[in-house]
Amino acid sequence: MKRYIFAISGASGSVFGLRVLEAILKSSEVQLIISSQSFQIIRHETGIDWSGKTDAAVQEKIRAYFKSSRIHYHNENNLAAPLSSGSFITDGMLVAPCSMKTLSGIAHGYANNLTERAADVTIKEGRPLLLSPREMPFSAIHLENMLKLARLGVKIAPPVPAFYQKPEKLDDIVDFVAGKILDSFGIPHDLFKRWGG
Repeated sequence: MKRYIFAISGASGSVFGLRVLEAILKSSEVQLIISSQSFQIIRHETGIDWSGKTDAAVQEKIRAYFKSSRIHYHNENNLAAPLSSGSFITDGMLVAPCSMKTLSGIAHGYANNLTERAADVTIKEGRPLLLSPREMPFSAIHLENMLKLARLGVKIAPPVPAFYQKPEKLDDIVDFVAGKILDSFGIPHDLFKRWGG
């Protein structure tokens, strides 16, 4: 079974991350990091409340939501987590959505929290890393950080919808974006109808 690190950072668009996460869990183990700001954003955008007094309580809520024991939650402040070490083998890492703060931290090797440290490890170990930056418009600083990472082999996959599949509801757009993120990482899915399919 494959094992991925998945991080949700403090940017709007958590619904994209949740859909991608749901698809990955169908066949893989996930080591999940959620930034402290993301809990509020997830609650505001989706109505899902994963807050808890302990990390174990948070993990229990997340496992109940996804109906899966394959998901392992890690607090973003726990730099002693196994994900901080290159000896913890994974098949790669995704950050969706990725805030500009997180993008900058990763681009500059800052490693101030577990998401940034795990991404730093992923890069140094030569494993696949995908970031889905959620901001608009991008400043020159944002674009330079993305270019720096792209030149290192990091996939940059902003949540940009398309309309050739003729979406009828918001879920169709979310599925398309989530599917494109999964495509960019080589993870099979059936979230949308492909062009010419």
